[in-house]
Amino acid sequence: MMDWIPIVLVTFKALVLGIGMFFAIKWHYDQGNRLKDKLAVLRAGGKVAIVFVLALLVLGLVTFALGRKLGLDLTFP
Repeated sequence: MMDWIPIVLVTFKALVLGIGMFFAIKWHYDQGNRLKDKLAVLRAGGKVAIVFVLALLVLGLVTFALGRKLGLDLTFP
């Protein structure tokens, strides 16, 4: 029984990620068709880039704060 668990879980994970990627690509394709204006597409892309950079910055700060709270030495050599 234990030999089948990784096979089932990896198959399930691949199926879920595959379905998610399909719908993500479909949604972006539909959005691209709806937003014919190039300026609107660039503006939307800029907003996504800004949100991504801000999320990355917040994640980094939270990671370092948690590391210091746990007593990890985060100084560069």
